[in-house]
Amino acid sequence: MFSNAYLLLITATMLWGGNAVAARLAADEWQSFTLTFVRWTITLLCLLPFTYKHLKNDWPVLRSRVVVLFCMGAFGMGLFNITMFTALRYTTAVNASIEQSLMPVLIILANFLFFRQKATIWQLVGVAISIVGVIVTSTNGEPLGFFSGALNRGDALMLVAAVFYAGYTISLRWRPDIHWLSFLFVIACGAAAVCLPLTVWEVNAKGFEPPSIKGWMLLWYTVIFPTVVSQLAFARGVELIGGNRAGLFINLVPVFGSLLAVLLIGESFHLYHALGMVLVLGGIFLAEKSAKGKDPA
Repeated sequence: MFSNAYLLLITATMLWGGNAVAARLAADEWQSFTLTFVRWTITLLCLLPFTYKHLKNDWPVLRSRVVVLFCMGAFGMGLFNITMFTALRYTTAVNASIEQSLMPVLIILANFLFFRQKATIWQLVGVAISIVGVIVTSTNGEPLGFFSGALNRGDALMLVAAVFYAGYTISLRWRPDIHWLSFLFVIACGAAAVCLPLTVWEVNAKGFEPPSIKGWMLLWYTVIFPTVVSQLAFARGVELIGGNRAGLFINLVPVFGSLLAVLLIGESFHLYHALGMVLVLGGIFLAEKSAKGKDPA
């Protein structure tokens, strides 16, 4: 399984779809900063007994890359999750899931502008179609509203979150050749560290009320599946087929996220959601078909 890029990337996006639903449910149980900090702190504590030996062995390599990995964790894990959890206080899990498909266009654009990585015409067409799908979704079926400031706070924050994770995906090209546990531990350190001062401010400003059993169960879901399993699967997928092609699989998040949101928490699925999803899936089909067989970036 760890050598099958498609299976790895589908698994990662399915778990991220569940993450949006869990975050929506957790909005009534946790404050955004506190949830993210506790999530990554627990992740670190769970990983430490299994990671210590690998960290020791990998330290000669880590020493020169630890700052880069730390920043990857801060932006791609910490700030992304904070922004997404905050966004889900104001928008639906269906919208948030579909809006995450903005990430691939940002990845391809950054690779082209900063690394001179070529993109085929069909990749660009696929990306453009996906963008239209995101706009249709985020404006509740009124795409012209995107250009007149009609986005609500939650949808706008999800677009910012997409920027954070696209940056993380691009930065995986600098991931050193170290054990996967060492990699995950260091980026988790970055995520927890960036969340700490924000959590202190949040607790002082808004107080802290212990969550219910439901809240803790949602926390443990996010620790085990979207945090550990999905990140490892996605990082390995990028390693196997490259950032451009792997990034396009993020467009599967709306499929899983929307389905789970409708089935598990009873959110409404409108015609504009269906149109947005068709455009997103059409984009990923065109882009992946044109990239298949090319060397990974």
